[in-house]
Amino acid sequence: MGTKQNTKNEKGELQTNAMHIGIAADHGGYELKVHLISALTFGGYQVEDFGADALNLDDDYPDFVIPLALAISKGEITRGLAICGSGVGACIVANKIPGVRAALISDSFSAHQGVEDDDMNIICLGGLVIGSMLAWELVKTFLTAEFNEVERHRRRLNKVNDLDRIKK
Repeated sequence: MGTKQNTKNEKGELQTNAMHIGIAADHGGYELKVHLISALTFGGYQVEDFGADALNLDDDYPDFVIPLALAISKGEITRGLAICGSGVGACIVANKIPGVRAALISDSFSAHQGVEDDDMNIICLGGLVIGSMLAWELVKTFLTAEFNEVERHRRRLNKVNDLDRIKK
């Protein structure tokens, strides 16, 4: 899954369909979110902003990350970025939603390997932990990685997906 997919319209003209990306952040990730939205938009991605809409020190990450994770779960967006101060809270709440495979990422190997081996669909970042340049490199790596459909990865993913069906 790369940045863009090319298709032809009914007139036979080449069209570029941008990957639909969701992004959410609380006050701890707000500044990084603003930077990443700008970079993603410039890079040709279709970005849906789940908030926060303004810097508010009293906001709570679940209010923004849950709607993002639900949109991933429903297939309304392709991949997501969840940002809070450390990235930990955003990761915990995102993984509560069935079908979400979120991970806190701070290195490029994990950014692509998480997608290639584990079909990660939300990258979680610590807005107070990593700088904007590293964050952008991690996001680009995450967005251009593709799930490796080899049997062992599919088998493991099926075992993880089975957990979504367990009732308490």
